[in-house]
Amino acid sequence: MAIKNIATNKKAYHNYFIGDSIEAGIALTGSEIKSVRQGKVSLGDAYVRPERGELWLYNAHIARYEASSYLSHEPTRPRKLLLHKKEIRNLSGKIAEKGLTLVATKMYIKGSIAKVAIALAKGKKLYDKREAISRREVDRELARTMKTR
Repeated sequence: MAIKNIATNKKAYHNYFIGDSIEAGIALTGSEIKSVRQGKVSLGDAYVRPERGELWLYNAHIARYEASSYLSHEPTRPRKLLLHKKEIRNLSGKIAEKGLTLVATKMYIKGSIAKVAIALAKGKKLYDKREAISRREVDRELARTMKTR
């Protein structure tokens, strides 16, 4: 089954320590799936919140499909994630007890179905972000010096 990567949430990897990840389906309208297939998706501020026994994806921006009518979708509307009840209960429990949050890390098309990878995440402090940036720069310098040798 072919997997086509549509969008990655790089901001999430910078702002959070990413833990366990799970694949979820997403309920989309016709104009939304056409826009997703064109790759017009941004997950920069996307997060997941449980409500009434369901998981909802917030702030995921799916651009309007140009060829659709004036009754097109709202770009940042909440979208329902499709998971089994047991998985939803498990994730909701982890969020409540440990102070974790759920963030959308990736959106992709698997076969002909749009999927979202969501992950349990814990927020980074400012000094953690600085440490990650400095570690990345040191690795770059090492790679550069090894390349010239």
